[in-house]
Amino acid sequence: MRPRVRVLGPDGVSHELAPGDVVGRTASARLSLDDPRVSEAHAMVSLRDGVLKLMSLRGAFALRGQPLRELILEPGQLIALAPGLVLEVQEVSLPEAVLAVEGPDLPRQPLPSVATLLLEPTRLVARYVDPAAARLWTHGDDWRLQVEGSPARTVDAGDTFDVAGRTYVLVELELRAAGHSPTRAGEGIQAPLVVVASYDTAHVLRQGVPVVSLSGVQARLISELAAVRGPIAWTALAAELWSDDDDVHLLRARLDTAISRLRRKLREGRVRTDLVRTDGAGQVELLLYPHDSLEDRT
Repeated sequence: MRPRVRVLGPDGVSHELAPGDVVGRTASARLSLDDPRVSEAHAMVSLRDGVLKLMSLRGAFALRGQPLRELILEPGQLIALAPGLVLEVQEVSLPEAVLAVEGPDLPRQPLPSVATLLLEPTRLVARYVDPAAARLWTHGDDWRLQVEGSPARTVDAGDTFDVAGRTYVLVELELRAAGHSPTRAGEGIQAPLVVVASYDTAHVLRQGVPVVSLSGVQARLISELAAVRGPIAWTALAAELWSDDDDVHLLRARLDTAISRLRRKLREGRVRTDLVRTDGAGQVELLLYPHDSLEDRT
């Protein structure tokens, strides 16, 4: 009950990729390629409108010699990341529904292949974290669940589990509902955002416009907000970004400058600037609209 694509890598090994998985040179990429022509975060598999796509992050790719920024994945495709560096699409699996989780303090969301449930604040991150309230992961065609202090067990739609007095439910989510749909922002319709946070780098993707790639303080700011998945006091955020500074006035000035520069870059990339929202009362948050998605790889 999960969408996936199987590709044959340049090494002759078959790799299985799921939505949110990255192809790149970094060791943390799901498909890591040791080639200097490949960017650290070159491309990402994404589920959109019920189909699997390969989306360009910091690198381009080509199909039959045609450079592309996104591609609907189909068996038999030969995708060139660089001359002589080819991925062959072997199989694309698109089930009618995927497994999702929801709870009293967790909105319904599809599960990535590895998911960790964290508390205070409650959030689901697409990676292994230890310690954790609970973890879910795929094992073959099965889903496995381990709640802190309990052995792992196989689960399916309809199963529940309790954490800190709260009950979470596993449910089926139609494949099309699990992808991304256009988002209304202001007076117009915008394609949904995909935010990929990897601490030292961050990328904001939107169909039809170039990827906005961030590094340094701007990337760490996005990544800290992604990890919290909710409002955070500006003092706490600034302390995480500049742990060597305890001057409150200087920290506020540095944070204001960082947010201003980040918004300018988003504006230049034709991405809505309220992605990083301040409420005027000292709280900062990453504002995601209903069909936006976040890949937290911090």
